[in-house]
Amino acid sequence: MKITLNGTPTEVRAETLAAVLDELGYGEAKVATAVNENFVPAAARGQTTLSPGDRVEVVAPRQGG
Repeated sequence: MKITLNGTPTEVRAETLAAVLDELGYGEAKVATAVNENFVPAAARGQTTLSPGDRVEVVAPRQGG
């Protein structure tokens, strides 16, 4: 299925947000996620089903001062 990941068209096999994150190599990384501009908490990723054309944002925290 084709989704848009951080603004880039991306082909994925997985159907849930959690499985997509695993497929794309994020694994257990601490990231914030949104689907179609709606924040998805970590606890809800396994139940968040994606559809073709969905816009997924994955943001990793940055350290600095």
